[in-house]
Amino acid sequence: MIMLYVLLLPLIVVCIAPLLSSKKATYLSAISFLLPFFAILYCILKGCTPEISIVTLSAPIGEIYLNFDYISHAFGLTICIVSAMVALYALPYMVHRFEEMELNVESEFKKYIFLYQFYAVSMLWLVYSGNLILLYVFLEIALITAFFLIYFYGYGNRQWVGQLYLIWSLIAGVLALAGIIIIGVTNGTLALNALVPPFATVGMIAWTLIFIGMVIELPVVGPHVWLPWAHAESPTPLSALLSPLTVGLAGYVLLRIALIDYSFIAAYRMPIIIYAIFSSIYAGFSVFKQTDFKRLLAYSTVSQMGYMLVALCLGPFGLVGLVIQYMSHAFGKSILFSSAGGIIAVHHGLRDLNKMGGLHDSIPTLSNAAVIGFLNLGGMLTIGMIGEFFILRGVVETFGISMKSLPILLAVIFMFILSVWYGFYTVRKVFYGKPKDTKRLEISRYYYVPLFIIGIVSVLFVFPPLSTALIPGLNSLIQTLMGLQVAAVGGVLP
Repeated sequence: MIMLYVLLLPLIVVCIAPLLSSKKATYLSAISFLLPFFAILYCILKGCTPEISIVTLSAPIGEIYLNFDYISHAFGLTICIVSAMVALYALPYMVHRFEEMELNVESEFKKYIFLYQFYAVSMLWLVYSGNLILLYVFLEIALITAFFLIYFYGYGNRQWVGQLYLIWSLIAGVLALAGIIIIGVTNGTLALNALVPPFATVGMIAWTLIFIGMVIELPVVGPHVWLPWAHAESPTPLSALLSPLTVGLAGYVLLRIALIDYSFIAAYRMPIIIYAIFSSIYAGFSVFKQTDFKRLLAYSTVSQMGYMLVALCLGPFGLVGLVIQYMSHAFGKSILFSSAGGIIAVHHGLRDLNKMGGLHDSIPTLSNAAVIGFLNLGGMLTIGMIGEFFILRGVVETFGISMKSLPILLAVIFMFILSVWYGFYTVRKVFYGKPKDTKRLEISRYYYVPLFIIGIVSVLFVFPPLSTALIPGLNSLIQTLMGLQVAAVGGVLP
């Protein structure tokens, strides 16, 4: 029951934080996510995976409960540490933003912290929801709170950008809801513990609706048009959650549906993989064309989401890789967007790469943090390295090693190389080269200490005991659920 209490804590803080001063509200917000982080960490190390029933409703909804398996823990742990650290980072940043907008700092911070806390809580409860309808409810709460944060505190034409984000996300949500309703009507329940083979199936219509909706939400090239605008013009604390956490949760939804019925992915594996690889490479090369630092990072997100879509198609090992890739991208991109926001705050709105260069001399702490962020995206010396290993193993397990499968293997490897390439390009473009100003700037510790903490966590998961507790737990759970599907069809999945 302790997990129920620690999940309720940040939900209660949604109501308490707006009543406090900005500093007290920030600390309370951070603590409300750090306590669940350590509780989840304990559960991973001890192998605790209970379920907590909340209420049972009539068909087609079924039991509403909280699901504490290794998949939920991996996503939940990531959401907690990133949300806690970004809450601390946001204290001086949002004060700077309110002053820039000529707003009353204390009154606006109360509104901001309510929206921020509710937004982060909705993502946390989403990944622990054991019922698809509850999952959808928290997905919509995340959508609405993010819209208000963009609308009130974004940059540029923030109202238009907020509406753009809202419309695309509503389309994605409606499609997903239609698919979820079909699953419930077909199977008589939406509870994940009842939607297991051989008793449950996800029809092609339901799968298609959910897949299209989540591809819009990820997004990959095509429906990605909303993302560069939303990520670039959001207030940076939102960018630091929206890019690494929220869009990746579309991958979580697809993963949960795949573990119920993998037949859709198996049937359309090659078209999806080709589309995902093309999207990742296209968006990766688009990074080099950007002159706005935050838009550059947004295109990097599109490229990284291609990783998750590829991983979805690669059987059990690929699904493990999807989970780890989510963690790696969340750690890396939250650091990078926060670094970009730090530059905006201390260099008077600087975002143009053509006006950057040599910033390491003036803000070395942000420069070093950005390097750690790109190491996560490139899969070097961080948990991203393990994610790339499982994706490559999924390629080999799915397609074998032959001349026929070589193009897929080489394309996936090139995706990984491209992330490293544009990462070092960006670091050199922004932080190194001939400095425009050699004066060392004094910046608030809130701008860089939380980023280093996220970076340390991303490295610790490469080593025991964290890696040896989480990775086998994920692998065993996913192999078991996929094995049930194999047994249900009396053979192997195509």
